[in-house]
Amino acid sequence: MSDSVSKYFENNNGFVSNSTRQSQNIDPVVEKIRQELRDRSAVGLKKYGTTLSENDLSLSDWLEHLKQELMDSILYIERAKDEIRDREGSI
Repeated sequence: MSDSVSKYFENNNGFVSNSTRQSQNIDPVVEKIRQELRDRSAVGLKKYGTTLSENDLSLSDWLEHLKQELMDSILYIERAKDEIRDREGSI
């Protein structure tokens, strides 16, 4: 990101209007995800009192956390598929 764009973000707490994003070729989808990551980080910091970079879990522990998250993802996918099937069946 150019220095002027970085300064703009700093001066506006990361908020950029849609017209500014388009004129600077900033993808609003990427900006939405960036904000969600910032928000999630703040929740994690409040909940656990540490950042990911400060957490001293072992590699095995990190991989176990990832495995658990991926298993949750599979459950969410299956639940969404059930809802789609239910909607299609009621049409």
